[in-house]
Amino acid sequence: MVKISVEVRSGTAHFDVGVQAESIHRAVSLVRGRYPRAYVQVKFPIKPESFFVRDFAPQAEQIELEEPHEKTAA
Repeated sequence: MVKISVEVRSGTAHFDVGVQAESIHRAVSLVRGRYPRAYVQVKFPIKPESFFVRDFAPQAEQIELEEPHEKTAA
């Protein structure tokens, strides 16, 4: 399991989500499934100390909003 940050943009809305999944590809797929009309991309750099999830329930995947407020494009 891995944990990454994913950037989501839809119109003027812009926010980040934290995703825990079996792979980076699966994490991006989960976010695209939740926000099908949005532009989705992995945020870099990925923090190596939090990339691999050690204590997890088997098959547990989750999406968490990292910043609960919308960012507007500058």
